[in-house]
Order: sequence, then structure tokens, then C-alpha cells
Amino acid sequence: MTATYLFLGFIILQRLSELFIAKRNTARLLARGAYEVGAAHYPAMVAMHSAWIICLVVFGYDNSVAYGWLAIFAVLQVLRVWILGSLGSRWTTRVIILEEPLVVRGPFKYVSHPNYMLVVAEIIVAPMVLGLPWVALVFTVLNAAMLWVRIGVEHKALAPLR
Repeated sequence: MTATYLFLGFIILQRLSELFIAKRNTARLLARGAYEVGAAHYPAMVAMHSAWIICLVVFGYDNSVAYGWLAIFAVLQVLRVWILGSLGSRWTTRVIILEEPLVVRGPFKYVSHPNYMLVVAEIIVAPMVLGLPWVALVFTVLNAAMLWVRIGVEHKALAPLR
């Protein structure tokens, strides 16, 4: 149980700290003249991710940790640090458009949406750490719908900067 509680605590603390960082970065970007697009879908995205965490806690709190899946999750966290580090102060959970050149270092040199790819993987892997394949499946489908909307909004808004 201790490993399960540590895993769940890590996810909760990580996501809460990211919300704090994102809020700070968003305020700084807006102060620099950036603007938000696609704000209408943001509450649904927050609700979906919150529901995912709630499902992990409610249905996984008394499950054992699958250490193979945990190792994959750990690798994903290294990628998360690389992605967020590459974006630096431009990373946020909202679609914030800053009329400056796009970030093309780190993983952005190779793929256009590494953070979304990472989240897709985490939505699958974290439930598997706790033996919850149905949570992985349900939220993969919900996240795919969310990303369809979000990436469409982002592409349209960033088109003039490409």
C-alpha cells in the first residue's frame, strides 16, 4: 500500500504544482502581450483530468503497484521534465499565444506536440500502474476528443507564426 500511496501522492502533488506554475507563467505571458485562445474548452479539460485523478484514487488506492508500469511512468517523468524545461516560462496549461517565434529546441525540434504525446502516454500508463485498464481506456477516449478540439484551436491560432 505504501508504494500505491506514494504514487498517488506524487501524481496529485505534481498536477497541483503544475497548475501553480501554469498560472504564474500565464500571467507573465499575458503581461508580455500574449493572449488566450480556446478558453471555452479549458474547464472541460480540467474536469476531465480531475476526474482521471479521482478515478485513480478511488479505484486504485488499495491496489498494488505494477513495477514494470511504474518504470515506464518514471521514464515519462524524465520526458516531462525535458518538455517543460524546453518551454520554460512559455509552458502553461492554457493555449496562450505569444507573437514570438515558436519554441523549436528540445523535443520540439523533433515533434510539434510532445507534451500532448506525453499526456496521452500518462493517461494510459498511470492507471496501468494500479491495474486499472478500464480507466486507461475511458480516459484515452475522452482525452482524444479533448485533444482534437485543443490541437485544432492551437493550430489555427499559431498558423500566422509558422
